[in-house]
Amino acid sequence: MSESNTRPIEASGTFQLGDLTVHRLGFGAMRITGPGIWGQPADHDECIRVLRRSIELGIDFIDTADSYGPEVSESLIFEALHPYPSELIIATKAGLTRQGPDQWLPVGRPEYLRQQCEMSLRRLDVEAIDLFQLHLSTLPLFPTWSFTLFPTGLRESFYSMAAPITRRRVASSSLS
Repeated sequence: MSESNTRPIEASGTFQLGDLTVHRLGFGAMRITGPGIWGQPADHDECIRVLRRSIELGIDFIDTADSYGPEVSESLIFEALHPYPSELIIATKAGLTRQGPDQWLPVGRPEYLRQQCEMSLRRLDVEAIDLFQLHLSTLPLFPTWSFTLFPTGLRESFYSMAAPITRRRVASSSLS
């Protein structure tokens, strides 16, 4: 495909995430960390090249989380791409803690989620997070989990993420 033809990113189409419009083809930044989604990547420079190349190819949506590394993915995104292109949407997540490679433990306390939001703002060096998500992808879907993982309730934990929105620190929030 020549450069004058439609690039795959444009051919993928777009969709709405709340008020945000992004291409269907985005970049998931979980695997730019070390083995088990833990620690630094084996080839730091290659990860930086991959992130920069994704933007050159038209990627306008990057999905990451504070638990990827932990903290490594967000830090690499900052290193590779800051200052960010105006069209780039960065989504990050909170709600999982890490004790080692391939170990994920959920924490849904409102104060923890607010703290992680603030830490992601610092690591990414942004005034506001485009999309901040409560990380639910590894949680079992049965009635008792909300009492142990979210002592104040899932609803309250999720709504606690809205607190920074009122201060213009998060543009949108969702469950992931």
